[in-house]
Order: sequence, then structure tokens, then C-alpha cells
Amino acid sequence: MKATPQSRRRSEAAGRRAEWLAAFLMMAKGFSIVRRRFKAPNGEIDLIAKRGKLLVFVEVKSRAQLDSAIEAVTHTNRRRVSNAAGMFLAHNPDLAQMDMRYDIIAIAGWRMRHLTNAWQDDF
Repeated sequence: MKATPQSRRRSEAAGRRAEWLAAFLMMAKGFSIVRRRFKAPNGEIDLIAKRGKLLVFVEVKSRAQLDSAIEAVTHTNRRRVSNAAGMFLAHNPDLAQMDMRYDIIAIAGWRMRHLTNAWQDDF
């Protein structure tokens, strides 16, 4: 089934809403948002957040159920985020010495689940 322009716009709007909610959650936890939607040739990072000496690369997923959103972060997604993180750090060497982790923020409606240290950079 081919996506229509209208369905693509709805998906894009839902994704932006989810990223906004995730950014709000991170800020409520004391993080500042360093970057949103960082794009690299080999991947993309939804949010990059910083608190103290900790830099967090966040993958945001929105689905009807929280568990489905978490399961949607596949090995391929993780590899793309990790690759993009490497590119981000190459362009921001002042941040490369910080402690780092990869998080997932799952969103279903107005419910959110924040999984800290969701995976290790083992690629």
C-alpha cells in the first residue's frame, strides 16, 4: 500500500509531536537540548541532550502501544544512530570527551517511557 501525501503529512506531524514531547521530558529531567533531528549521510539522531558531563543520543519512537514503540528500535536503527553519533562528535570535538549513552523514548498518545542506556555502542 502506497502512502498518500496526506498520510505522509500526518506521519510527519505525529513524529514532530513525539520529538517535542521527548524533548520536553528530557528538559524536565534537567537536560538541555543540544540538537534536534541531526542528519548524517549514514544515519539520523532524533535528539541530542546534555546534562553536566553527560551527552545523550535519543531515539524517539511513537506507536499505539509503548511496547510496540520500544520494539520498533531495531538493530538497524541503533546502528544508524550510533553512526550518526560518530559523525556528530567528529563535527563537535569539544563534546567528544563527555560521558555518552543511547536512550529510547517511547511514546503512545500522551504516555511516555524513557529507557536510559538502552544499548551500548558495540557496532
